[in-house]
Amino acid sequence: MESMFRRLIHRFSIVLACICLIGGSLALRAQDDNTYRGRKYKAPPPSARIVVTVLRDSSGKPIENAHVIFHPIEGDKDKGALELKTNEDGKITIDVIPIGDTVRLQIIANGFQTYGQDFKIDKPEMSMEIRMKRPGAQYSVYKNSGANTGTDKPANPPNPAPPASGGKPSGSNGQPDAQPKTAQPQPQAK
Repeated sequence: MESMFRRLIHRFSIVLACICLIGGSLALRAQDDNTYRGRKYKAPPPSARIVVTVLRDSSGKPIENAHVIFHPIEGDKDKGALELKTNEDGKITIDVIPIGDTVRLQIIANGFQTYGQDFKIDKPEMSMEIRMKRPGAQYSVYKNSGANTGTDKPANPPNPAPPASGGKPSGSNGQPDAQPKTAQPQPQAK
């Protein structure tokens, strides 16, 4: 009698386990249904898939480990930053920026000029190819643009002030005054 009771309990537990598995799978299936989300749920806006390729301007070869930074812009304010690094093919892919947003794209790579430009995300799929240039000569107001003399002095240096009566330049720190002081003749009234 005891073995018959054990077999009955064993069969009952197997049937109960099957019912629980079926009921659990139906409950999980109900969670996947997108019709009910609660009253405060707001669906996210559709996002664009953006592929950025970073290449050398001179050779067209990809630049690996370049920092690609996305700054979503809302009005005049920066809403944050999303930063990725390029792979060995010089590419990154991002798919979280909503369609219709404006994004400031900034690319920083060692040995290249920093790149920056604003883009309007208006398509579901966008592909950008950015060619990075090597740094050029810096602009300086002290270099002579007409004839290269090899010095860092301006082409037409201003005339220094004449020395004061002790042979020393005028001014409190030994430097000449910014404006030379000269006596101007006053017009005579008739």
